[in-house]
Amino acid sequence: MVFNLRSLQDAVRTGLRTLKRVRGAARAASRPSPGRATQASGNGQVQGRASAAAAYPGDFHGKFTVRYAARPDGEPDPGEVVWAWVPYEEDHSRGKDRPVLLVGRNAGYLLGLMLTSRDRVPDSAASADYVDLGVGGWDRQGRPSEARLDRVLQLRPNGIRREGAVLDRDRFDQVASSLRRRHGWA
Repeated sequence: MVFNLRSLQDAVRTGLRTLKRVRGAARAASRPSPGRATQASGNGQVQGRASAAAAYPGDFHGKFTVRYAARPDGEPDPGEVVWAWVPYEEDHSRGKDRPVLLVGRNAGYLLGLMLTSRDRVPDSAASADYVDLGVGGWDRQGRPSEARLDRVLQLRPNGIRREGAVLDRDRFDQVASSLRRRHGWA
C-alpha cells in the first residue's frame, strides 16, 4: 500500500487542530461568558469568545477551483487582498485583523489565504507552506509578504473589513500553482 506522506501529515495536523478546538470550546463553556461585546487590544487582536467562535465556520478542507476574478466593483473578489478578522488556529474565538488573499468561493463563503510580513522562507529555500508575494498596496509599510498555503480560510463576504489591493495576475497564478501543488489538486 502506498502512502502519501503529505496527506498523512495534513490528516494528523487536522486531527490535532480539531482536538485543540474541542478542548478550547469546552474550557470556554466552563468559564463565565464575557458578554456580547468584543474587545480589541492595541495590536489588533480581537477577543470575544461566544460571538467570534460562532461566527467562524471553520477552515476549508476539500477541493475548489482557484480562479482569478478581480473586478473593480467594490465587492471582494478572488485575486484581491482584503482585510478581515482571522481566527487563531488553536482557538477560533480569538484572532486578529490581517490581510487575506482571496483565492475562490465555496457555498456562499470567500476562500482566502492569510498573508504575513514575517519572512518564513529564506531566499535560498523553497517551501510547500508559503509562497513569496513581494510588496503590495495592502501593507502601508511596504514590507514584502508571503501567503500561507496550508490553511484555507472561509470568510463571509460581509465580514470583510476593507479592500487592500488587487494582486496582479502573474503573482496570483504563482500562488494558485503553489496552492494546487501543496494540496495535490489538479
